[in-house]
Amino acid sequence: MPFITVKNIEGKTPEEKRVLVQKMTKLVSETFEVDPNLIFIFFEDLAKDNYGKQGELFSYLKE
Repeated sequence: MPFITVKNIEGKTPEEKRVLVQKMTKLVSETFEVDPNLIFIFFEDLAKDNYGKQGELFSYLKE
């Protein structure tokens, strides 16, 4: 029974997450030969003020 956690900086839409869940479920099901109903995917939306890159907080970086 696979449990997958996706950590991402906040801002992805529910539709973007939905598409990712569909694709990941299919891939894991085929690769691990497991029933798709046994695959769980969790999202952790990370606040931009809590993470940094290249010496700056994500909330200050231009995307």
